Amino acid sequence: ENVSFKIYRGEKVSLLGQNDLAKTVLLKVLAGEHEPDTGTVKWGQTAVTAYMPSDNNMFFKNNNANLIEWLQPFSKDPAESYLRGFLGRMLFSGDQPLKKVKYLSGGEKMRCMFSKLMLSEANTLLIDQPTNHLDLESITAFNNSLNNFKGSVLFTTHDHEFAQTVGNRILELTPNGAIDRYMTFDEY
Repeated sequence: ENVSFKIYRGEKVSLLGQNDLAKTVLLKVLAGEHEPDTGTVKWGQTAVTAYMPSDNNMFFKNNNANLIEWLQPFSKDPAESYLRGFLGRMLFSGDQPLKKVKYLSGGEKMRCMFSKLMLSEANTLLIDQPTNHLDLESITAFNNSLNNFKGSVLFTTHDHEFAQTVGNRILELTPNGAIDRYMTFDEY
C-alpha cells in the first residue's frame, strides 16, 4: 500500500523489505504479469522491460531442447555462433551449450536466464533474487554486467555484497508505504 516512485535511466534500485512475497508481487506488477489492486503502472515511451523471476522452472520443465535450441526463440539472430557468444558470457563453453536444459542445475538455469535477459535488449530490467543458486564466479560476472549496464534495474536480493555494489538507490517496502533513498545499501 502507498507505494509510489519514479525510476530514471541508469538507476539501480534495490528493493528491500521484510516480506519477500510483497517484493516479488511488486516486480510482477511492474512486469505486467499481475494487475495492481489499485493504482497504475506507467512506463516511459522508450522503456523496454525484461523480467527475470526468482522461480524460473517453468522455462525449463519437460523441455528436451539443448541450451542453444532453448535460447533461439528469444533471439533476433538464431545462428548458433551468435547464441554461443551469449552463453559464453555466462560461462558456458565447449560442449556445454549442447546440454539438455531439463538436466541443468539451479545455477545453470539462472545463467541461461541471464543470457535470455541479455538477448532481450531491454533498457529496464526487473530481477527477482538473481544470485540464488549461483557460485561466486557467476555472481561476480553478473555483478560486473549489471554495473556496466547503462539502463535501469530494479532487483531483490539477499546477497549483501551484491546489493551494495550494484544498487545506487534503495526502495524499502514497509507496511506504511515505501521509503525511497538515493544511497548505497551500506549507507542506508
